Amino acid sequence: MTATTAAPSTHTRVPVGASLMACLAGLTWSFGAVTAKSSHHADAWQYLIWRSIGIIVVVEFIGLARGKGWTLPKAFTSGKPMLLGCASLFLASIGFVYALKTTTGANAAFLSSITPLIAVILARIFLGERLTRVTIAAIALALVGLAVMVLSDLSAGNMAGNMAALGSAFGFAVYTVCVRSDPERDWSPALPGYAALMIVVCGIVTLSNGNTLLPPARDTSYALLHGAVFIVVGTLLFNAASRTVPAVAMAIFAQTETVFVPMWVFLVLDEKPKAATLLGGAIILTAIIGKGVLDARPANEHVVEPGPGSIA
Repeated sequence: MTATTAAPSTHTRVPVGASLMACLAGLTWSFGAVTAKSSHHADAWQYLIWRSIGIIVVVEFIGLARGKGWTLPKAFTSGKPMLLGCASLFLASIGFVYALKTTTGANAAFLSSITPLIAVILARIFLGERLTRVTIAAIALALVGLAVMVLSDLSAGNMAGNMAALGSAFGFAVYTVCVRSDPERDWSPALPGYAALMIVVCGIVTLSNGNTLLPPARDTSYALLHGAVFIVVGTLLFNAASRTVPAVAMAIFAQTETVFVPMWVFLVLDEKPKAATLLGGAIILTAIIGKGVLDARPANEHVVEPGPGSIA
């Protein structure tokens, strides 16, 4: 992967339409938290199988309708960056859904929201993008928020879910760096590619645990809805927005998912987050949004850093 840089320029107006798409991407992804937590009888592995089936069916339908042929084979014939993108989305998806199944929606959302901070560290290592003082300060502040959230859960039995959420953030950060390394590439094959990998792995785990591949119809429907609508539509919006919206602006807009996930699970499922969770989440969001605002200053606009997002 090679570094992607932008030439120095004066302050550029962020496109309103594309910015709205970035916000809508996060909002669309956030609905998946409700369907995942509402499927009470399907475990994370069963849920991910059917969510992945929904993704593949819709993506292939779109590809064929556009006359572009089958999309899935391109995931495995487009080179190592695409394979890495598939693997990173695989990790991000398993981590987020497992987190939703084993911890609160607020924990899963807030801990996963550190994706942009992990991404800038990876971009420094693999793309040669420099870490600014703002970025370093944001990372330090986010670590404080992480400590508040995680330490409050040491005796609550949620640590596995918390660690899964952090794994999800790492996975999507890797995917984000992949996308930023070659923004002109068509990354749509990564969706069915990781979904196919998910079906194989989760199917093996499900059968080895002695469980059925076909959970109750209600839970299957939730999973299909999550994949076919929330994941596909949200990702298409995110990919379209990322072509014209600067990464620092995406760091702000994509946080709509983090804001809405706790709201939906509270309003729909009456799941009330703890005070420590809200405090830690507020600290993390302050770090991420503050970084986005400060990085958006004209003096710093020549630095291109990966934007965040989620496919879970």
